[in-house]
Amino acid sequence: MQVKIKGFDVAPMEVRNAGVEFEVRSPDGAQQVGDLILAKTRLEWFQGRTRRGNGVQKTRQEFIDWMNS
Repeated sequence: MQVKIKGFDVAPMEVRNAGVEFEVRSPDGAQQVGDLILAKTRLEWFQGRTRRGNGVQKTRQEFIDWMNS
């Protein structure tokens, strides 16, 4: 799986409100699997090619609880 940062609009060592967007592609790079946004208060996953706001959102605490379960 290939993962690329789509935009690097963050100050050094700090995630801002808009977050950092990662593009996730198939291993050969031909197909976009989705995007992941890591923001200050949430994580958001977009399957395929979708706009911001149309993905599945989880708070950071929900993500932490899920990973620790």
